[in-house]
Amino acid sequence: MNPTGVFVTGTDTGVGKTIVSAAIARHLHNKGLRVGVMKPVTSGSAVTGGAPVSEDAQLLRWAAGSDAPAGDTSPYVLREPIAPSEAARLEGVTINRWRIRDSFERLAGMHDFMVVEGAGGLLVPLADDLMVADLAKDLGLPLIIVARPGLGTINHTLMTCECAISRGISILGFILNGQEENPGQAEAYASRLIARLSGLPLLGVLGRYGGLDEKEIVTRIADALDREPLADALKGELQ
Repeated sequence: MNPTGVFVTGTDTGVGKTIVSAAIARHLHNKGLRVGVMKPVTSGSAVTGGAPVSEDAQLLRWAAGSDAPAGDTSPYVLREPIAPSEAARLEGVTINRWRIRDSFERLAGMHDFMVVEGAGGLLVPLADDLMVADLAKDLGLPLIIVARPGLGTINHTLMTCECAISRGISILGFILNGQEENPGQAEAYASRLIARLSGLPLLGVLGRYGGLDEKEIVTRIADALDREPLADALKGELQ
C-alpha cells in the first residue's frame, strides 16, 4: 500500500515551499491527525552548538507538533547554501536515497499523513545519480507544486509539470504563493492560464504576509486553507 501524504516541490528556490509545507502540516494537525514531516536534504543550514541544524525541518516539526527523531525528519543537513550535491561533496557526504527511504518509512508507519518538502525544484541534484524528482518518485507521493505569482511563473510551472509527468510522478495540483492583495495584470491571469494549459487543479492562491514571523504566517495560512480547494484535495488523499 502506498503511503498517504504529499511531496511539496517548487518551480524554483525561494517560492515558499517550507511555509506552504508547514501550513499543510499545521492544518492537518489542527484537525487531529498525526502528521509526519520530512525535509530529506537541507543545504544552507544554521549552526547551533557547532552542529548544522535544518531550520526548515524545525519549522515543519513545530507545525506538525512532531516529536519524531530529528535524524529521520532531516536526514541530511548541509552547511553551504549551494546545490545539495555540491554541498555534500564539500563535506565528504554522499546522499543515499535508501537512507532517506528508510527514514521515510519509519515516519510513515507512525503517522496518518506525511508532508515531505523537497529542495528547490525537481531537477536540483542531490547526488551524481539522484535528483529531487527521483526522490519524489521513490517515495510514491503526489506532488504539490508551489509557484510564485507574476511574470515568468507560467513557463516555470508548466516546465515543472512536464518534468513530473515525463518521469511518471503524479501531481495533485499547484499553488500560487505570495500574491499581492491587488495583483498586477500578470499575476491576475497566471493561475487561470496555468490551470488551462496544464489541465491541473489550482489548489490555492495564498497571500503575501509582511512583518510577521514564520510561525505566525504558517498559522494564518493553515487557518485559511479551509477556504481553498487544497482542503478538499487533502481530504481526498486521506480517504
